Amino acid sequence: MPWMKWLPWRFFVRRFATAHGFLDPLTLMARLQRFAEPSEVSEPIELLRAGAVFHARALINSKVIQHNLDWVWPYWIQRQFDPRDNSFIPRAFSITHCNLSHRNWTAVGLPDCEALPVVDPRGLVTPYYDGWSIDAWVIGDGGEELTPASLTYCEQHQELDDHLSVVTESARHGLKLRNTVAVEAIDRAPHCNIKLTASCRDSGWLLVVLRPCNPEGVSFVHKVRLNDQGRGWLIEDKQAVLFSQPIDKHLASDYRGGDIYLHLKDETGRMQGECDVGMASAAAMFRLERHKPLKLEVSIPLDSETPKDTETKSWAESLAGHCALKIPDRDFQFLYDSAIRTLILHSPKDVYPGPYTYKRFWFRDAAFMIQSLLYAGLIDRAERALDQFPHRQKRDGFFHSQDGEWDSNGEALWIFNLFCQLANKPLKQFWCEPILKGARWIINKRLPQDGSLCAGLLPAGFSAEHLGPNDCYYWDDFWGVAGLHAAAAICTREGIDDNAHRFSTAANDFQRTIDESLSSAQERLGRSAMPASPNRRLDAGAIGSVVAGYPLQLYPPDDPRLIDLADFLIDNCFVSGGFFQDMIHSGINAYLTLHIAQVLLRAGDRRCLELMRSVAKLASPTGQWPEAIHPHSLGGCMGDGQHAWAAAEWVAMQRNCFVREEQDALILVSGLPPEWLKDTSAKVPIRFGPAPTRFGVISLEITPGVRPKVSWTADWYGKPPAIAVNPIGFPPTLVGEGLQSVELKSQ
Repeated sequence: MPWMKWLPWRFFVRRFATAHGFLDPLTLMARLQRFAEPSEVSEPIELLRAGAVFHARALINSKVIQHNLDWVWPYWIQRQFDPRDNSFIPRAFSITHCNLSHRNWTAVGLPDCEALPVVDPRGLVTPYYDGWSIDAWVIGDGGEELTPASLTYCEQHQELDDHLSVVTESARHGLKLRNTVAVEAIDRAPHCNIKLTASCRDSGWLLVVLRPCNPEGVSFVHKVRLNDQGRGWLIEDKQAVLFSQPIDKHLASDYRGGDIYLHLKDETGRMQGECDVGMASAAAMFRLERHKPLKLEVSIPLDSETPKDTETKSWAESLAGHCALKIPDRDFQFLYDSAIRTLILHSPKDVYPGPYTYKRFWFRDAAFMIQSLLYAGLIDRAERALDQFPHRQKRDGFFHSQDGEWDSNGEALWIFNLFCQLANKPLKQFWCEPILKGARWIINKRLPQDGSLCAGLLPAGFSAEHLGPNDCYYWDDFWGVAGLHAAAAICTREGIDDNAHRFSTAANDFQRTIDESLSSAQERLGRSAMPASPNRRLDAGAIGSVVAGYPLQLYPPDDPRLIDLADFLIDNCFVSGGFFQDMIHSGINAYLTLHIAQVLLRAGDRRCLELMRSVAKLASPTGQWPEAIHPHSLGGCMGDGQHAWAAAEWVAMQRNCFVREEQDALILVSGLPPEWLKDTSAKVPIRFGPAPTRFGVISLEITPGVRPKVSWTADWYGKPPAIAVNPIGFPPTLVGEGLQSVELKSQ
């Protein structure tokens, strides 16, 4: 607005703040910015907006929860507010209460369906995005209570059947409850179905309870009432929940009346509850006879969450032809199968790194997730996701998902090229111009060669948000180089020779600039390990520079800068066997730990096995990893409770353990535990495939024993590549031309 140029608004802001005893916000912001390098964007507006929403809810939490601890709150609140629990977080002067110790949940859904209900570690179901929840309790006539959220222990697992269900089983004082949650298509419309089986030693009640809260805290409910048939709830005057049989008793309450839990002994029921505060709760009660289990189904239509023209596939259809894994380790097997389904669930069209907190798009997460979709043989799903990329490109060529994150263009170009290589498909016509514009953007975005520490690199940016304040991150630069190489390769294949030469030349020049900068950093630091940026000491942010080894392979496997970086991170930044990111995440990161494992795998370092096993142990009982893991509670402490990028990295890790590309060669079985190969009692072979590679699609079979046998069949795209069989604990074998199997020899 023109008037903003002459109005002395800064004076009024400063005068108003100081007159009321506040710090001068302009001076404070100026001081904060001194901790970061000068940048076009101090922080992406998208993250500021998301943070504002997050803390707005957390502010409401602080006004409600600590004053009403006699309510039955979700599991994370029960743990975090218990002073005897290692998840306890003091409140003191904190003005917000966030879930920082048990950010764990598991999504259920159907392939290609946008609706993703989530289930928390005690079976609390949040069917709608960021909405209210449904819980189930069992109450005995003698006063016994089973409220799963209050239990320290229960059994929960994920069943990978046709409906991808989460099963929670709990028991206490002779009361038992089994809760199975899945999404099913009923009349072609998705429904969240909760199947409950309850029993008690004596008689009692099964309660289906409406909760004005979810895994993030309070979620408002202003009105709930029982429908005329006594078989469902209308919430905010909309039919929302259906029961498979009529209720026997109904209770309702509001904020001033307290939680419905406090009214379980009320003789008279209420058919509806209204609350101007937004904390209405209700309980539908079903009579339990002694020693007679009761089965009840609760169905919640998800139409409002799903576009009308959505055509969902069954799980069997969506998994058809995918790269399957058959191994003797049941934990690794389950985590792989679960991760494949997580990838499918989170790629309905765009790809999302999570079902809840991160149900939005980042190019960074998308690149890694689409890589794993390709590794898993889910080519059509990867292609559909890539089709969404051009719509997000700005006129200047910037692939935009967040402001100030300069890695996105390199990631977009790299994954476009990887798709063409692994799928053996020509470039789509409408991808061509965005790729050319994207490559030119990288060239034009580099800083001038002015002799400064960051000369020739990409500008300071917010980057991957967990590397530290705004800076000129090598993470961005490595992606920039990889993107230019990818664009050059695409142009070469498509016969666009002038651009191929320009992009290749620019990539080589960019790489030289980075290497010169790294040489200066090596002299400054006194060791080879690569820091996060030219301005930084070695710290946890250096994890970003691992990308040069995995997945980009810009340096050979034994490059001393990569090896020393991995050693530094393992020696200084590991907690409980995993990489602990001090910055922002303040937790153990499964996917970043696997990035280091990938570097060790390329180097033939058997420590990669230790890191894989550590990551497997950090998985939740349903086979999921939150973005970051609390070192004591081992619950989620950052981001989404089901992090699809972490699932993608588990798929990529297993794939590369069986088959990976290294320059112009294929390396087979280089990451399998030696005990798998030497198991003389194995009844069935180990199998992996069909696995797309840059050279063709390959399927492997390994027969364990004294002299293990590795066999493969392949459909090569052209001339067969050089193949090396290089298992841990056995001598490497170079495979002769035409051979399709080798026997491994002992060391």
